[in-house]
Amino acid sequence: MAIRRTTDASTEPVTTAEAKFHLRETLSDASNDAYIATLITAARHACEESIQRSLITTTWTLTLDSFPDAIRLPYPQILSVTSVSYIDEAGDSQTLDPQDYIVDTNSEPGWIVPAVETTWPTTQDRINAVTVVYTAGYGSSASNVPQAIKHWIKLAIGDMYERRELNSSPSVPQDFARYLIDPYRVYG
Repeated sequence: MAIRRTTDASTEPVTTAEAKFHLRETLSDASNDAYIATLITAARHACEESIQRSLITTTWTLTLDSFPDAIRLPYPQILSVTSVSYIDEAGDSQTLDPQDYIVDTNSEPGWIVPAVETTWPTTQDRINAVTVVYTAGYGSSASNVPQAIKHWIKLAIGDMYERRELNSSPSVPQDFARYLIDPYRVYG
């Protein structure tokens, strides 16, 4: 199994202005804006990896060597499945009709299973024979992201901004920061 972010979020859960306010930077001074923007994205990616969850609408491509009983979709909340395709026994690419599978968007992680009274088709015996493209996240707006997660991102931005060098002892109390995002962590 391999998972790849194919389209990243088009916005961030924290704006540059919010980050600058948190950093106590002068809002009218734009000299560090580009750097702060990179810290925001880095902090979001670190948060997403830590809690195994998409924050803002993101497109993912999952590849599997064959169809399992159920396909686990990491980085929820699953918003939609764009396609489920596979390489058939003859080596031809096929796309399943959405009526042939059921998407569980309520569970975290999400799942795809064959529709009632159907089974998965047989794939060619090869790597990456099955490809699932889907979107996940709290939504396309920063307002959909829980405040505790946004605050964790601001703490991470502050730590990276203050240090600007690799250091083995982070300044943010790790237990406190971890407790902010633990309720949103996806397990399993």
